[in-house]
Amino acid sequence: MEFAQSTAWDGIAVGEHLFAFSPMIALTVTMLAIVACPLLIGRGARTIGSVTVLGVFFALILCFRVGGVVADGGLSGLSTSPAEGILLVDNLSIGFQILLLVFLAGVILLWWAGSSETEKNAPEFFILLVGSALGMAMMVSTANLLMMVIAMETASLPSFALVGFDKTSRRGAEASLKYMIFGAVCAAIMLYGVSLIYGLVGSLSVPVIATYTVDQFMGGGNKLLLTVGLLCVFAGIAFKVSAVPFHFWCPDAFEGAKIEVTTWLSVVSKAAALVMLVRVLTFFSAAIPNAFAMSLLDPIVWTVAIVATVTMTLGNFAAYRQESVKRMLAYSSIAHAGYMLSAAAVLLHPSVAGSESPITALLGYVVVYLFMNLGAFGTVALVGWDTGSDRLDAFTGLIRRAPLLAIPMVMCLMSLVGLPVFAGFVAKWWVLVSLGKMGGTVGWVLAVVVVSNTLFSLYYYMRIVVKMTLKDDGQTPLRASPMGVGLVNICAIVLMVLFFAADPFRHMTERYSKNLVTASTLSSADAITVADSSPTATDPTAIERGGN
Repeated sequence: MEFAQSTAWDGIAVGEHLFAFSPMIALTVTMLAIVACPLLIGRGARTIGSVTVLGVFFALILCFRVGGVVADGGLSGLSTSPAEGILLVDNLSIGFQILLLVFLAGVILLWWAGSSETEKNAPEFFILLVGSALGMAMMVSTANLLMMVIAMETASLPSFALVGFDKTSRRGAEASLKYMIFGAVCAAIMLYGVSLIYGLVGSLSVPVIATYTVDQFMGGGNKLLLTVGLLCVFAGIAFKVSAVPFHFWCPDAFEGAKIEVTTWLSVVSKAAALVMLVRVLTFFSAAIPNAFAMSLLDPIVWTVAIVATVTMTLGNFAAYRQESVKRMLAYSSIAHAGYMLSAAAVLLHPSVAGSESPITALLGYVVVYLFMNLGAFGTVALVGWDTGSDRLDAFTGLIRRAPLLAIPMVMCLMSLVGLPVFAGFVAKWWVLVSLGKMGGTVGWVLAVVVVSNTLFSLYYYMRIVVKMTLKDDGQTPLRASPMGVGLVNICAIVLMVLFFAADPFRHMTERYSKNLVTASTLSSADAITVADSSPTATDPTAIERGGN
């Protein structure tokens, strides 16, 4: 029997598409290498760690190479129907993947400084760590609701296991269970929203959904059901961001997990969800034909703004009464998620429609937040490994006991507040500038809330500084890994350098905020799927790329 040969992939430059998504493929290969290591060269912790570092380094090199290719416009690929945008690659996705891999390398170095000598399950630990990184890379590389759900679960399921990875810790097991139950409920809510939207629209493509939403808000009859679906999807994203009221898992998970896992989740989980939200809002902004239509979406703007306001306020006030520095920084991370959400709210306002300013502010904040948290949690890890405690009293007199830890910790805390001369000031200033451009009631209210919460946060950060520098109970000098000390000092130095090099830093973030995949790009991507034997159809350069 003869079967008709499918022509679905004719005219698609598969090799170029594979290269465009090669960083994610490299992470997958790294996971396979970790699995093979125990069979070929043993389960030694440092051996597995070395293989993981090599894989991360190779993926980072591929990111820079792909970044050069898509600098002028992204593409949608690895599909027989690229117009659906199942997987995307552009400056935004590549920029985030670079940050993701740099932070992953930093977390591995932190693990090397403290846990490498005692780790007995290194293959399992690194499989979960790299698996969650792969899921987060996928989250920012799609414009398809189903793929978003798959990516979020790919990131979440390893994270649940990582939080409870220490099987001897009852606190870790409890935190993992809470995290998993809360994550399962939020995933179910998001899937329910996706099913409602698919039933209404008949498509899972975000650009198509955005166009349909605008049409309905301008006079359609499905506003209520569509709003419920969109709110359910937003709830799933808010869970990953740790936005109120979906934040309850965060403090317990951060306190119960290993410090390396806490450091990892404190940044990338929130950053990936925020960048994914920004991509969704960008498609909605592009689908709006005029200022009147955009004004009809004010409820969405107000929803994001209210969630951002409550998140940053509750996070800061809840941190006041914490005696565990890990838990204090967990609430701090909730507050910073609120600051970053306020930048996302700007995207659907008429005064900034089509502007890269909010995306630039958000990316800049993520970069700075990466180094602030890595330095702060790194110091907490080194103190905890030596003293056996992460309580505030363990930091008493640290300026005498370990000045090379106390000084960078003070610098990271000052940056978390947003004080000059550290990059945290630059990051918050860019958010305030975006809110100022937004104007209107929402913009100015958010600006006041951000400034007020910055002042509120000063108290609990200063509690740590006072303990380290102005009080001393005669504890013995602290012994810390030179690698760990070097890591936290590098983070502190980077925060100062980024403050004084704010202009080059801004140019870099602007570069990754431009020429993103747009709805028009996806619609023109049908040209890729045409089954034609002409040279144009098979020429890799015939792939449509789009920019702003």
